[in-house]
Amino acid sequence: MTDAAMMDAPDPATQLARLRAIMHRLRAPGGCPWDAEQSHASLIPNLIEEAYETVDTIQRGDFNHLREELGDLLLQVVFHSELAEEAGHFNFDDVAREICDKMIRRHPHVFAQSAADTPEAVLIQWDEIKREEKGSAGQPYLYGIGHGLPALLRAAKLQKKAAKVGFDWPDETGVLAKIHEELTELHHAIAAADPQAIAEETGDLLFSIVNLTRFHQLDPELVMAAANRKFEQRFATMQQRLLAANLSLEVATLDQMEAAWQQVKTLE
Repeated sequence: MTDAAMMDAPDPATQLARLRAIMHRLRAPGGCPWDAEQSHASLIPNLIEEAYETVDTIQRGDFNHLREELGDLLLQVVFHSELAEEAGHFNFDDVAREICDKMIRRHPHVFAQSAADTPEAVLIQWDEIKREEKGSAGQPYLYGIGHGLPALLRAAKLQKKAAKVGFDWPDETGVLAKIHEELTELHHAIAAADPQAIAEETGDLLFSIVNLTRFHQLDPELVMAAANRKFEQRFATMQQRLLAANLSLEVATLDQMEAAWQQVKTLE
């Protein structure tokens, strides 16, 4: 079937091939100027944005839009695969084959004779197979935790992996003490008006707070996202209350905004 015929195919079984044909046409001569000039590097912001928009839709329980966001995310995979195929590296079929083979390799308790009866045992087995695949023997223990991850997520992964070999606090009491210690050091850095020390101590404080979320089985990225949403919602409601009093954000005083803010909090 030609690309032109594939682009019009209504059969649900051919929709992925249809998407690939559309992307091929967009990149071909006479296609879309924007799509034609993209590269793996230029698409990084789009890939990150689509991933986070998908997460946001899931968190809001908006399944009407989740289908759309998953499609946008799939488009990124198809786009990068098309670029790689043009360069002679691999194509989408290779990508799909790779993940199929990986899932079978890393689930020997399903597809082979290995035993793993609990989620914890599955994760231990997964990590062991992953280390073997990546040939990380002889590398530093924390090797392989991607530097491209969001900083809070990477901090959690570093801490979790270190904890697996016993480098961890016995309980959260030590973590809370560490947070207080780092906060005190930050106060000292601020008092000394030392920008470099302020940045370093702020990072140490954030790292320790991430450790606290780990002790409570919380994802720091999701915790931060929830805090962002709460602030955004409170600010919007505060603005509405000010407007009801004929006050715009531009003319309202800090005291007036604070009073409205506190009113919003009491109503939650």
